[in-house]
Amino acid sequence: MAVDTSPRSTTWTYVDGEWLSGNPPLIGPTSHAMWLGSTVFDGARWFDGIAPDLDLHCQRVNRSAEALGLKPTMAAEEIGALSFEGVKKFDGKTAIYVKPMYWGEHGSWSVVAVDPESTRFALCLFEAPMGNAHAGSALTLSPFRRPTLECMPTDAKAGCLYPNNARILQEARSRGFDNALVRDMLGNIAETGSSNIFMVRDGVVFTPAANRTFLAGITRSRVMSLLREAGFEVIETTLTMTDFEAADEIFTTGNYSKVLPVTRLDDRDLQAGPITAKARDLYMDWAHSSGDV
Repeated sequence: MAVDTSPRSTTWTYVDGEWLSGNPPLIGPTSHAMWLGSTVFDGARWFDGIAPDLDLHCQRVNRSAEALGLKPTMAAEEIGALSFEGVKKFDGKTAIYVKPMYWGEHGSWSVVAVDPESTRFALCLFEAPMGNAHAGSALTLSPFRRPTLECMPTDAKAGCLYPNNARILQEARSRGFDNALVRDMLGNIAETGSSNIFMVRDGVVFTPAANRTFLAGITRSRVMSLLREAGFEVIETTLTMTDFEAADEIFTTGNYSKVLPVTRLDDRDLQAGPITAKARDLYMDWAHSSGDV
């Protein structure tokens, strides 16, 4: 069963009590997840011998499962322990993406509902170098928007939400940008196509208020706390494109690359400013001293 079809990097997946290499086939054409989209996942990071906030990511994947009508089958502590077991299969040098997942196997096609008792679990780890802290990204404004909780399960890290993110990114890149600011249904900025967003004006840090149209990330919360502890004013509020066009600095947060600067917004160049650099330094200093190893 250990079929290695991974196209990118060393990958190990724990499922049904064993570790399998590569990209093992797990879902069939009649699986509810394949047909009707009942998948959730989370993403943590291991690098430099540490896995910051791994416990929070493991807790969130269980909450996401429940939000989608699935039944979590693993305690968060068990997922964390398995993650460190999996890390030992790698070279101990390259950064790793840690991805616990749940999906539904069976359900009723007539009402499109998943059977929570059919929930399956997998934990996938693969090599993924960290983003370059000095490589800024270019943003534009996406024509696409984030759904509300009434439309989609925006309170979960659900696979069904990501085709929208994909088209946001594809459209932005077709116009020469790396990513895009995304509005909610009221026209306010929510996030980017793949990360949470911050801006700085006159030394004050601002970020869109969590309004359940986007996933208010674990790294976002950590960076906010660290900046406040360091004496910065951090405000969650309603922000528009006009606010970002007047910003002194813009940066993103997310599990994949943690804290990265934005160096262009449409036709305006920006500096990777001092508060952005401080936010990343604060995060990395905390991560390396957190003892989460």
